[in-house]
Amino acid sequence: MRFDLRRTIPLAMAIGLAGTLALGPGRSVRAQDDDDGGGLCSNRTLRGDYGFDIGGTILAGPRAGLLRGVALTHFDGHGGLSQVDFVTNNGVPAGTDWRPGTGSYDLDSNCTGKAEISFTDGSPTLHLRLVVVRGGREIRTIVEGNATGSTGIKVR
Repeated sequence: MRFDLRRTIPLAMAIGLAGTLALGPGRSVRAQDDDDGGGLCSNRTLRGDYGFDIGGTILAGPRAGLLRGVALTHFDGHGGLSQVDFVTNNGVPAGTDWRPGTGSYDLDSNCTGKAEISFTDGSPTLHLRLVVVRGGREIRTIVEGNATGSTGIKVR
């Protein structure tokens, strides 16, 4: 059997196109990678501790400026969370120590969701949108109402 590259490449492209079309527009979009065994997300997808890198810009108000920080967030697998974070605003620490917070999260089956975090120091409650990726090993967030977000990686 002789291998003819001029025939093989168009044939491979046609098979790939046919496979893509077979999946069709009815296939649902999922933020989760397919390495999770084919399951869908739920609040149970987030269990354990995640380390977050926080960054962005606060555009208005008394604390306008460049925001950088780190956080350790514990998700309980049932929609509850607790967190400590340390942030700087324009390089100046926003507090003197780790700031504790508690809240809730709700994860949809397509691995998108929402979270709220309230703090004991009087800071405003954060309202987050999130996407879970890499089989629950990573979380991407954005804070509603300002230009800040974070990426969290599962610690344990």
